[in-house]
Amino acid sequence: MLTSPTLDKLRDLNLLGMSRAYKEQIERADYQALGFDDRLGMLVDVELQERENRRLHRYLKAARLRDQACVEDIDFHAPRGLNRAQILELAESRWVDAHQNVLVVGATGLGKTYIACALAEAAIRKGHTALYMRFPRMVDELAVARVDGRMPRLLATWARVGVLVLDDFAMQSLSSQQAADLLEVVDDRSQRRSTILTSQMPVKQWHEALGDATVADAILDRLVHNAHRVELRGHESLRGSRTAVTSSANAPDEDQNAPNRASAPATPRNRADRKPVEAR
Repeated sequence: MLTSPTLDKLRDLNLLGMSRAYKEQIERADYQALGFDDRLGMLVDVELQERENRRLHRYLKAARLRDQACVEDIDFHAPRGLNRAQILELAESRWVDAHQNVLVVGATGLGKTYIACALAEAAIRKGHTALYMRFPRMVDELAVARVDGRMPRLLATWARVGVLVLDDFAMQSLSSQQAADLLEVVDDRSQRRSTILTSQMPVKQWHEALGDATVADAILDRLVHNAHRVELRGHESLRGSRTAVTSSANAPDEDQNAPNRASAPATPRNRADRKPVEAR
């Protein structure tokens, strides 16, 4: 049987996973005992898995998430009032299917950004697109786009994103023009897409930071009325406590110069611990 033409045709059809799996089946004798249907099913499974892996890699790259976060790594033991059941429910991304929003609020250093990125990553795994932006930079980009004529194209691009993560929302007051631009972004997404907002400011204080009262009412009506709230409590930054633990773990042993003790090489975990870590 001539297998090279078959492999070439599979590659021409962009069935790269199936081509690789078919070549493996040819080279391994243990596959020969399987029936045609079993072998074909294996080829299809490999192709589907490879396509899903490529999609996941592509969506994660496009999302530009600030943290390489995942829900499984969220610390539910830290004293910040994080509701485990709520986060695990949000990780199912049914709120994205329903075009709802998530508001993550709390003091600085409590892990708001990590939680937001973890929920966005969970949505990507469910097949949705995502994009992370710091809110102040989004406001600046809108101002530049208004001047150079890119505004309609930029709004259309953001309107297509399944989950838009806006970090550090309402940290400073907006001008009337900035608030009007934000309303355009929010209105394009209302009831069509989902948004995650993080902020140090309580939701009840957002109104006064959004410029004109009428515009602020319109923005908050579209963002808040169908939103899930993740309200973190406490004022002690998790970054500080994590740094203290790391410093303690890396402190030299009093007997490190003892002649009969071999110095153990750092494990990959220890090396990772020495890097700055975002609060989770």
